[in-house]
Amino acid sequence: MDARLILPLLLWASTAVAAFDHSHAAWDTLLKRHVAVLDGGTASRLDYGRLERQALKAYLENLSGVAAGEFDRWSRAEQMAFLINAYNAFTAEKILMRYPDIRSIWDFGRVFGNPFRDRFFVLLGGPKSLDDLEHGILRKAYRDPRIHFAVNCASVGCPMLREEAYVAARLERQLDQQAERFLSDRSRNRFRDGRLEVSKIFDWFKEDFEPRELYFRRHARILGLPPDTSPPLVFLDYDWSLNDSRSSSPR
Repeated sequence: MDARLILPLLLWASTAVAAFDHSHAAWDTLLKRHVAVLDGGTASRLDYGRLERQALKAYLENLSGVAAGEFDRWSRAEQMAFLINAYNAFTAEKILMRYPDIRSIWDFGRVFGNPFRDRFFVLLGGPKSLDDLEHGILRKAYRDPRIHFAVNCASVGCPMLREEAYVAARLERQLDQQAERFLSDRSRNRFRDGRLEVSKIFDWFKEDFEPRELYFRRHARILGLPPDTSPPLVFLDYDWSLNDSRSSSPR
């Protein structure tokens, strides 16, 4: 190789390795501009109509540029923050592919065009779907039930889209707060008439919260559940309408 090319290549390689921004500043800026926190901090809506598409695409390209080997060298918290932010950002991009002519993420289709199984982006060196991130990597490798309160499926029934990016240095605190926010939302989790009425998330992903009875007891204060009780469970209907700031879905 021409010696004149070696130094530029080395400089390029070192820059590429150091290029990823673990503060996720680009995504953080978009969220702070366009996520509105509602209902005393237990819900949120995203203003898809004002979301800067080019800025989002630039952030997604930055995510897609991370090689699997580089990812493997990161800390657990850095990896989780990266994957959660990627899930939420690529979900927003999926919605923008059809916006404003979309009322639910399921408008893409439940069999053909399934938005969660469609491998519409590249991450860690290969094509990925939202299900690949959530079920194939996050739930499988990290086994933290709080993941369910952090990933957002662009739906009103989903745990709220956080108004800032997840970052390794604050990840534990952020995940704890997301759990408390969701469990405090009486439109989705409540003790009423002697029954514990909770989100379908606790049914769909029962195994992630086992022993489920103990999980609810541990969070009795937040749920408004009388201590040392095991009331019958009722799973509430899930609202799949778009979590858009223009939405009129009742809460």
